[in-house]
Amino acid sequence: MPCGCRVASLRVASPGMFVLLSGNGGPEAELGPGPGQHRGKFPECCQPTEWSSASRDHRAGVLPCCCAVRNGVLPQRCVVLRFLKFPPNKKKTSEEILQHLQNIVDFGKNVMKDFLGENYVHCGEVVQLPLEFVKRLCLKIQCERPESRCDKDLDTFSGYAMCLPNLTRLQTFHFAEHRPILCVEIKPKCGFIPFSNDVTHEMKHKVCRYCMHQHLKVATGKWKKISKYCPLDLYSGNKQRMHFALRSLLQETQNNLRIFKNGELIYGCGDARSPVADLKELAHHLKPFFFPSNGLASGPHCTRAVIRELVHVITRVLLSSSEKARAGALRLGLEGPRVCEASPFSRSLHNQGKNTSEHSGLPKGCLLYKTLQVQMLDQLDIEGLYPLYKRVEQYLEEFPEERKTLQIDGPYDEVFYQKLLDLSTEDDGTVAFALTKVQQYRVAMTAKDCSIMIALSPCLQGTSSDQRPVIPSSRSRLAFSVSVLDLDLKPYESIPHQYKLDSKIVNYYSKTVHAKDDTVRSTRFKDHEDCTLVLHKV
Repeated sequence: MPCGCRVASLRVASPGMFVLLSGNGGPEAELGPGPGQHRGKFPECCQPTEWSSASRDHRAGVLPCCCAVRNGVLPQRCVVLRFLKFPPNKKKTSEEILQHLQNIVDFGKNVMKDFLGENYVHCGEVVQLPLEFVKRLCLKIQCERPESRCDKDLDTFSGYAMCLPNLTRLQTFHFAEHRPILCVEIKPKCGFIPFSNDVTHEMKHKVCRYCMHQHLKVATGKWKKISKYCPLDLYSGNKQRMHFALRSLLQETQNNLRIFKNGELIYGCGDARSPVADLKELAHHLKPFFFPSNGLASGPHCTRAVIRELVHVITRVLLSSSEKARAGALRLGLEGPRVCEASPFSRSLHNQGKNTSEHSGLPKGCLLYKTLQVQMLDQLDIEGLYPLYKRVEQYLEEFPEERKTLQIDGPYDEVFYQKLLDLSTEDDGTVAFALTKVQQYRVAMTAKDCSIMIALSPCLQGTSSDQRPVIPSSRSRLAFSVSVLDLDLKPYESIPHQYKLDSKIVNYYSKTVHAKDDTVRSTRFKDHEDCTLVLHKV
């Protein structure tokens, strides 16, 4: 008999691996908890041998069970199991792995929930799986992992994993789980330009990190084409700029946008097909969500109409506020420029002689606003932060036993959270000041690299919407939920790498792109002089 359960998606994201496990019931065996953990349930009937690979993304492998979802309907139970992975020469003990996973849960629960709102953050719990199951699963999927991701080994020895909700589904209510569900995953990146006086590269006060980094990534072969997306447009709160940013993500998704339908990846897989063909196929998937039974013919007109509806709906969701979410503890004002000079949208307005500083502002209750607030805990930029990191490092070299007291590796509790609220920037020369800024930087970098998951599902006609968030589109109403993914605190040890990378990005952009722009402007001026018409009085 088919088990009725399936693994729908494998999502690889350092330092862990996600295995998405969904089921519609059946015998269950208790999961043994780690010390202080809750007990969970695991489908006894799910066997690793029943899974096969159907990967369509270099970052994600899809592992469906032989008993696929029936009639396109998702099963009622759907969770994510996350296994840690490590370099071969850096194995950890079972106790260390348990503590690592518990730190991830605690950081989400005690820090990010307070900053972003409890409705947006899902912390999960640590569970202990049968070792035989883990080993067989990892053995089965090892050959299906992308080659670029095989430099690290999965933890098959501890049996510990994180159990999380499947964020491609509605998280607030269960009423729509039997209907089609669309999920858009966006990695918005950093939404502000550094305002710190410690910045030595003037270019960083004009062009955002994302736009500069695009040129280096294309030069090194990571991406084939530079994206027109600029995070500052998405974070502007101005609908016109937000629409442009989302359309740019759809045209060049890279690893910043993915779309799922009923838990299956349908867009953003980075294959060799042309962008036009991709958008046509995407519109075909999306049409039932936005234009139910409207008789629109297929073709470019239909594609444009569907994509336009998608962009407008996502914008409305991103600007919406959750009444149940806390207002957020941070109150940081945006001090730097609100427009990136490299943004194609801003350049277009500038060339037309229009005002490029249009900024409507984000509603204070929306997730983008809260995410931006956390990002702005990076008050000093990496240039101002690095000397403080060196101060902490020097202290730890003299007193290595103090590492635990400084809470560099946890625990991420209320004490840790309260220290993050100290927003003073006046350096008193102490290790305490340096440590606070280092910890704030780590939290800010976490927010700069998080993903926003927007799940949408059509509302049935006549269904009351008093108790569920609903977004209207032109011809339908969509229930929605918004969640945040990838909230692991960035490692303390990654700061030197960030310092070197920042310098590399800025230097490459300054020497190539900006220098080329200066040359073009100089040539235009010279051509203008050569073509000057001189009139003599007769």
